[in-house]
Amino acid sequence: MTDTAIIEIALKTMLVALKLSAPILATSLAIGFTISLFQSMTQIQEFTLSFVPKLLGVGIALLFCGNWMLHTLMEFTAELFAILPELLV
Repeated sequence: MTDTAIIEIALKTMLVALKLSAPILATSLAIGFTISLFQSMTQIQEFTLSFVPKLLGVGIALLFCGNWMLHTLMEFTAELFAILPELLV
């Protein structure tokens, strides 16, 4: 196994992790920003106000993107297992 192969696998791993986390993080960011804007306009200083909407939003994002996320992860795992014999030589 060469250092180039290790760097390539690490890069692909980071890209897959970024793709898988993007829908959840973007949803949480959008909801958090909206709640924060609402709180600043109404001057409500409750820290726990954004927890339930974020929880519901992340759950909905997982429902919509979960199939794609699982498919992406399975493709990446199958690709890793396919190149495994080349890496061990």
